[in-house]
Amino acid sequence: MRPPHVLGLMSGTSADGIDAALLELPGWPELVVNAAEREQMFPKLTDFPTGKPRGRVVAHTFTPYSPELRGRVLRAMQGEAQTAELTQLHWDLGAALAGAARDLAPQADLIASHGQTVQHHPRPDPARGWARPATLQLGEAALIAEVTGRPVVADFRPADLAAGGVGAPLVPFADWAMFAEDGKKRVLLNVGGLANITFLPSLDAGGLDAGGVVAFDTGPGNCLLDELAGQVGQSCDEDGRLAAQGREDAATLERWLAHPELAAPPPKATGREVWTLARLPAPTPGLPLSDLAATATRLTARSVAGALRFLPGPPDEVVIAGGGARNPVLLRMLQDEVGAVPLRTFADLGWDRCGWTDATREAAAFAFLGYAHAQGWPNTLPQTTGARRAVSGGKISLPG
Repeated sequence: MRPPHVLGLMSGTSADGIDAALLELPGWPELVVNAAEREQMFPKLTDFPTGKPRGRVVAHTFTPYSPELRGRVLRAMQGEAQTAELTQLHWDLGAALAGAARDLAPQADLIASHGQTVQHHPRPDPARGWARPATLQLGEAALIAEVTGRPVVADFRPADLAAGGVGAPLVPFADWAMFAEDGKKRVLLNVGGLANITFLPSLDAGGLDAGGVVAFDTGPGNCLLDELAGQVGQSCDEDGRLAAQGREDAATLERWLAHPELAAPPPKATGREVWTLARLPAPTPGLPLSDLAATATRLTARSVAGALRFLPGPPDEVVIAGGGARNPVLLRMLQDEVGAVPLRTFADLGWDRCGWTDATREAAAFAFLGYAHAQGWPNTLPQTTGARRAVSGGKISLPG
């Protein structure tokens, strides 16, 4: 029997485009989308196969957003889009996601689309008259299903919010299933627009019990650098070149590090609407752009390192993924901040031989979340989101 193949689609808070990762799951049960057949399925969640890695990324593509589409997404993230604009953007992103899936969809049994988060408010905000949390991911799943002819799981976060969680992070469920192993306490760090960590306890300490997993958003990743690079017509600080030309400003860094989000204990999730230059304390007047970039890079590195204090103990290693893994200036600062804890990449650990790279990790993770939802399994870890219970996040759109 051919192993299940699930295509994951991911566009993160950098809003630069869509990663499509085709995840093969050898050793896992046949995919069942029909809810009436789910009662016949096994194993239970606690019977997941052991060993690492537990899935292979057999294909990957990246489809960049056009400048026009990225500009519209950023407007929505900044709360500047009106209802009609959001409606059109929802369907245009659905078309973009369907286009990104087209080449790999024929090899997939299922598609899992995270969509594009444009607003994430995980807690009530009485100051704005908002009595309940809310989240919004755009990219119409019915259109993806129609274009590709494959069932699509999308809209993963609302179920967790409804159960009292903050709707994030969700990737730790897949991190646990794919990367926990004997004899290693590991932190997986993703530096996209925002940064987040997953702490995986050693399997030999807790078996397949996911109760020891800790995960949360640490604060800014590349988002402030993206804003600064945009002032000189670039979408990001490629290879850290802008920051490499500058000097950190201690006074500005101190003011930024005082942000209350960094001191809040987990569970917690944040968004690009929080980490934007306009909402941070003003930097020291007259700083060159390169100095601001160097300071913003240090902010990311120090906030990640500072977040390690919320873990049950020091990790044996930190493994970095996301766009930040390709920024040598950030890597140097991160290693400086975490001290004796080794900083690794997916390639350092040989995971790239199974297709897991800094570019594929999140798309493949959502592929696994989609697979779990289609099987009727829980696909969240409530201790990482603050929910009352684990839920099976996602909604299925069928073609035809």
